[in-house]
Amino acid sequence: MSFLEINGRTVGYRLLGNPDNPLVVLAHPLGMSQAVWDDLLPILLPHYRVLSWDLPGHGSSAAWENGDISPARLVGEVLALVDQAGVERFHFVGTSIGGVIGQQLLGQAPERLLSATLTNTGAVIGTAEAWQTRAAAIREQGLPAMAVDIVPRWFGSAASEAQPALISGWNTIMGRGDANSYALLCEMLGRVDFSEQLGGHQVPLLLIGGSDDVATPPASLKALAQCCGVGEPVILEQVGHVPSVEAPESVGRELLEHISRA
Repeated sequence: MSFLEINGRTVGYRLLGNPDNPLVVLAHPLGMSQAVWDDLLPILLPHYRVLSWDLPGHGSSAAWENGDISPARLVGEVLALVDQAGVERFHFVGTSIGGVIGQQLLGQAPERLLSATLTNTGAVIGTAEAWQTRAAAIREQGLPAMAVDIVPRWFGSAASEAQPALISGWNTIMGRGDANSYALLCEMLGRVDFSEQLGGHQVPLLLIGGSDDVATPPASLKALAQCCGVGEPVILEQVGHVPSVEAPESVGRELLEHISRA
């Protein structure tokens, strides 16, 4: 684990692999941490250098204390980490809110991207009212109490049955986060709408979803594909919202094929 101070806030990140290999940047979902990528590392590292980091108030990163969070400010952190790695262009992979960061990158800095893979996300995710309600509940009740209801929605039944401690483990991880940072990210998601902003770039783009994802169902990925002007998304069967945890071999296979083509 390494740390970088960005605009006065400490960000925890990992930079692994051969510096001579192309860089792949991984962005994790809301409420989780960069640990969601652990099972993908043995697949990626023989071929690529890998950079992952923790969102504000998640995992090893400090809480957000300076106003609202925006996709542009999160992209600023991504680019600061990539610059710290000494790399100009990179492949990007993001799940859920990580996919929102990827959409901002496509509009803000497409010249830095070799390829993008967005999973379990959407040009719009949920409704502003729902995110405002969740943000208020998080601030009132705290993350440990809210995790009990939120975490089970992340995973399909196949993963939950195969790993009996999966839910309780991620309950613990989510509960350790900073409630206000999480709430600010919820409010950001309530403001996000990339529906009219995703055309025109030339970045090779892959979309992946899960058949059992209740947060960003396959219809959300198909709508995003239309906004981006790309082909049908890859929908993984019996997979929920976090395919890197539920089906790392399948995700790894799709990533290697997409990145190698790019």
